[in-house]
Amino acid sequence: MVSSLIFSQEHISSFNAVTVTYQFHPKFFIYGEGQLRGIENYSYPDYYEIKGGIGYNLTPNHKPFVGIGRYATYKNHSLDKEEFRIWLQDVLIFKYHTLKFENRFRAEKSWFYEPNQDLHSDRYRFRYRLNISVPLNSKSITPGTIFANAYSEIFFVTEKPIFARNRLYGGFGYQVDEIFGLASGYLWQREFGNAGNKNLHFLYLALNINIDDSHQKHYHFPGAD
Repeated sequence: MVSSLIFSQEHISSFNAVTVTYQFHPKFFIYGEGQLRGIENYSYPDYYEIKGGIGYNLTPNHKPFVGIGRYATYKNHSLDKEEFRIWLQDVLIFKYHTLKFENRFRAEKSWFYEPNQDLHSDRYRFRYRLNISVPLNSKSITPGTIFANAYSEIFFVTEKPIFARNRLYGGFGYQVDEIFGLASGYLWQREFGNAGNKNLHFLYLALNINIDDSHQKHYHFPGAD
C-alpha cells in the first residue's frame, strides 16, 4: 500500500540543457552550460542553473577542470532556495575499440540561501560518474554519427546520510555537424534523506555546441549534470 502510494506521487519531469565547449587552445578549453528543469510540473520550469569553467588537457584522456555556478529552485512561482557552487574536477578516459569509458571525479563546495526563512547554510559534496558511450554507425564520433550513452553517478556529502544521491541515465545522441550535437534520454534519480527517499524521473534533452579551432576536432557530450 505504501509503495503504491509513493509510486502514484511520482511523475515525469523535464531536464533541458544547452552546453557550449570552446577549445581555444590545444591544451585549454572553456565550458558553459544553462539548464531548465520542470521538477514538480513537466511543462513549468521550477529550477535553473548557469555554470561554467575552464579545463586543461593534460593528455587527450586526462582533463582537470575548475568550475563555478549559480543554481535556483522555485516553489509556487517564487524563489525557494539559491546556491552558489565551486568545484574541482578530474576526468580520466579509457577506450576499448569503439567504447569510451569516462571516469569523472568531482569535489564541490556550496553556499545556500533560503529567502523565505532568511537561512544561510553550506555543504561539501563528492561525486563519481562512470559514463560509457559508443558510436553506432561509425568507428568514431564525426558529423552524422548516432551514438548511445549510459552512465551511473553516486553522490556523497559530509552530513548524514552520507550517501545522498544516485543517478542512472540511458539515451542516444546525434552529431549534426562540426558544431551542433543533440542528445536525449531518460534519467532516474534517487535522493536519500533522513525523512525518506525520493525518486525523480527526467526526460533529458540537450543541445551541445562544440567550437574547436584545432585541425583534429573533438566532440564533447557532457550528459545530464
